Amino acid sequence: MTEGARIVDVEEVPERRSYLFTVEDGYTNEQEIILVRCEKDPGIKAWVNMCTHENQRFDRGFGAAMRDGEIICPKHGSMFDACSGGCDNGEAAGTTLPGVEITVDSGSVFLSDSAYTYLHEGGIEEDDEDSGPSSTSHIGF
Repeated sequence: MTEGARIVDVEEVPERRSYLFTVEDGYTNEQEIILVRCEKDPGIKAWVNMCTHENQRFDRGFGAAMRDGEIICPKHGSMFDACSGGCDNGEAAGTTLPGVEITVDSGSVFLSDSAYTYLHEGGIEEDDEDSGPSSTSHIGF
């Protein structure tokens, strides 16, 4: 049996969007994590749900925009490789997304990163709604 909290069945991770869930670190800080499809084994990768250029969420509750195996920042359009987390264009060029360890076993995805505790599906619940990127010149998808 695989150790770690079960997050979701692999088939529930969208092909062209992300699957969002919330974890807690060792200091009880909540963080959002996204699961995305990747062509490399095991077929799913987990990344912190935040652009490295500015604190901009990729997935705001309806899936991160993706194109050709890359996660797109909705604020400036920087594109991050879904498998490596690396960015070679836009404002975030030269940076890499912080990864989160997962295990794929028997058709399910498990959180295997000892730095985090699984809390729930979806994002961090906030009092005020996040209607989109914190920019008046954001990119829409």
